[in-house]
Amino acid sequence: MGSEGYQPLLLGLNPDVRITDLSANAAEELLVHEPVAVRWYPRLVAWESRLLWLLSGASIVVSIFNYMLTFVTLMVTGHLGTLELAGASIATVGIQGLAYGIMLGMASAVQTVCGQAYGAKQYAAMGIICQKAIVLHIGAAILLTILYWFSGPALKAIGQSEDIAEQGQIFSRGLILQIYAFAISCPMQRFLQAQNIVNPLACIAVVVFLLHILLTWLAVYVLDYGLLGAALTLSLSWWLLVIIQWLYIVFSPSCNETWTGFSVKAFKDIWPYFKITVASAIMLCLEIWYFQGLVLISGLLPDPTISLDSISISMNYLNWDMQFMLGLATAASIRVGNELGAGHPMVAKFSVIVVNTTTILISLVFSAIVLIFRVGLSKLFTSDSVVIEAVSGLTPLLAISVFLNGIQPILSGVAIGSGWQAIVAYVNLATYYIIGLPIGCVLGFKTSLGAAGIWWGMIIGVVLQTLALFILTVRTNWNAEVAKAADRLKQSANEEILDKNMGGII
Repeated sequence: MGSEGYQPLLLGLNPDVRITDLSANAAEELLVHEPVAVRWYPRLVAWESRLLWLLSGASIVVSIFNYMLTFVTLMVTGHLGTLELAGASIATVGIQGLAYGIMLGMASAVQTVCGQAYGAKQYAAMGIICQKAIVLHIGAAILLTILYWFSGPALKAIGQSEDIAEQGQIFSRGLILQIYAFAISCPMQRFLQAQNIVNPLACIAVVVFLLHILLTWLAVYVLDYGLLGAALTLSLSWWLLVIIQWLYIVFSPSCNETWTGFSVKAFKDIWPYFKITVASAIMLCLEIWYFQGLVLISGLLPDPTISLDSISISMNYLNWDMQFMLGLATAASIRVGNELGAGHPMVAKFSVIVVNTTTILISLVFSAIVLIFRVGLSKLFTSDSVVIEAVSGLTPLLAISVFLNGIQPILSGVAIGSGWQAIVAYVNLATYYIIGLPIGCVLGFKTSLGAAGIWWGMIIGVVLQTLALFILTVRTNWNAEVAKAADRLKQSANEEILDKNMGGII
């Protein structure tokens, strides 16, 4: 390759240029002309890392503080009594977790299509896609309301005692309003994130969290509304998220081009988008329910109290790590979706490499922390020496899971940004439920491993799923993905609102 091919880039990437001045177009042009000179890689890595952390930093805050809403509610219900805590906890895992998995999974379709639309500068299409998503989410919420109302019999059906199931039903019925908040908030969050609007979302999440602490204290300790009051307060806090996010979308100049008001176009040609939504929901639900199912199964072991406590404490730390990694996965999804929509296949590929390298290094540090402080971490949750010993025994497995957690969610985020949900749904079904879950049950119930056996089954499923996603990512033809992104947008958005020049991205 002659120097002529590099001339435009050398003008934009001279030795004195600042990282903030680099553009995706310049990076794409440089990466296309392989081999790339070694001296450019540190500059390109720094440029991509800056974009990644600008997105992921705020996305991590959103993920953690949204998770903390339920965490604080459970902490408060623990002071009402052990029975109330057990009912709220099992309802959170078995009922609320199921609903949130569906809503989060469906919303990943918004992340895919809006992310690619934003990269393609098809701004008008984004508002319509968000409205289509809300329509479908509300439809799902109506169906889920039936499960919430009759959650008592559902909890009994999965082996819970009558007393715990009764308390779980009280808590679940108080969360019915939350389902509809999920249905609106999840698409709106993804709609904003696809436009790289993340800092306002982080601020909103923190403000609502602080208000939630105050409201929960008033409802439970001052007004003495008990378990139902705690649940209704959690629902109220999620509606505060919805209201503030909607006000931002409607009145912020940042959304002037992407949100042009409600439109009947949201109900037109909804079937192609519905198919993407279903695939997205199945993909993430299979993943989320797998981890929740293992906690429920551990309660059926010969010594259920110790087993459930040890796995629950370990899963609590894994959940915190997962919230952190989900923020990075969201950023990865946004970056890949934006660059595919903009017609930058090489930058999308480079972004995948940078984010995976970053998360592997972070996970190594987190895994080391878990191993070093194995006893201290257990004592934060319990003073029972038997439970502490059981948790310490699971710590090496937790460290392995934390390391895998630095790879698997990121690859899932890449899959969402690329629109591979249907393929990954089949991968999750095979690796988690056909292989991982049966192995965990056999090791947990038919050997002396107990809780550790169930956890080994989880690890095996995650390893196989990670390998499958890694192979899928490595073998990806990113030029073909750019063409698929354009076709996906045409199918999901109404034809008349698309810029006729969008074919230029292919």
